[in-house]
Amino acid sequence: MPQSKYFRFILWILAIFLVISVGSRISFIFRPLVVLITTLAAPVIIAGVLYYIIRPIVKFLSRFKIPRVISILFIYLVIIGLITLVILGIGPIIYDQFISFINSIPSLVRELGTQLDKFQNSRLFERLNLNDISYNDITNRFSHSIGTLTTSIGNNIVSIISSITSTVIVIVTVPFILFYMLKDGDKLPSRILRFLPHEHRAEGQKILTDMDQALSGYIQGQMIVSLFDGILIYIWYEVIGLDYALILALAILFTNVIPFIGPFIGTAPGVIVAFIQSPIMALYVVIGVVIVQQIESNLISPLVMGKRLDVHPLTIILLLLVAGNLAGILGMLLAIPTYAVAKVIVTRSYQLIMLRFQNKVM
Repeated sequence: MPQSKYFRFILWILAIFLVISVGSRISFIFRPLVVLITTLAAPVIIAGVLYYIIRPIVKFLSRFKIPRVISILFIYLVIIGLITLVILGIGPIIYDQFISFINSIPSLVRELGTQLDKFQNSRLFERLNLNDISYNDITNRFSHSIGTLTTSIGNNIVSIISSITSTVIVIVTVPFILFYMLKDGDKLPSRILRFLPHEHRAEGQKILTDMDQALSGYIQGQMIVSLFDGILIYIWYEVIGLDYALILALAILFTNVIPFIGPFIGTAPGVIVAFIQSPIMALYVVIGVVIVQQIESNLISPLVMGKRLDVHPLTIILLLLVAGNLAGILGMLLAIPTYAVAKVIVTRSYQLIMLRFQNKVM
């Protein structure tokens, strides 16, 4: 009985529960480690994403026998130049639209109530049999929420200043972390493999290669797809004459990195602003977003991302639900690449274990 696999499995489960129980009683010992991880997580993750975006350019320049450090510094100068051009070019437009949008929130709320009243008195409303819904109550609650949010911001000014300071620190440290990632990133796999026995290093190299391909494919593909969606949506918003087109298109560009539900989150502000202008304008916004999403899902995503992650859509939905409850938006952003890496590690490790078992049998 003690030699059976079921007995060993039960022992492993009991050992895991014992470790969790002991860890929960001495959690103060791990508090410095938690602080360390939470402090380094944001700059390292951001630098890692930028690493996979910029690395192909560094490799391309290396083909011309340009030293890696010179290539990185040249890319930094180009990025600084592009950011400067963007700030000088569309920065004032974004600023004006953002300030105008913030200042016009009270009037937008009143106009939203007017449009909802008109819709409530329309024939379409009667046909839909929505008489039990009080849109005045909805508007009042929305206004109350805006007021509560404003009061909350005023009461938590210290926390806001602390968050701004942390953000500035992250922005300052990310370029340095990214520089050393680009400079020495190719040396990392060989240093990790030193901790493995010599006979397992080939399989370890395959695991690291598959992890690298999964992450690079996902990050680079998501960037291209989001940029495509943002540009097309902005053009559509300008064509139909939607107010604050650039700000609303940027919302879709940034939320599109969240699979499945990201486009819905990014489209919601556009639909609300469009409905305030005209109910038919809201319909135009929805039609345009649906068309762009169809082009993206049926043409752009298969070409750019293909099936590199090999994750079933249902699995993605379940991962997003769990990650959203655990860590909010950040969890939803990191859920898919984390799952892809974990899947590679588990699959390759299982293959390695089975290969060792077969060798012992033979």
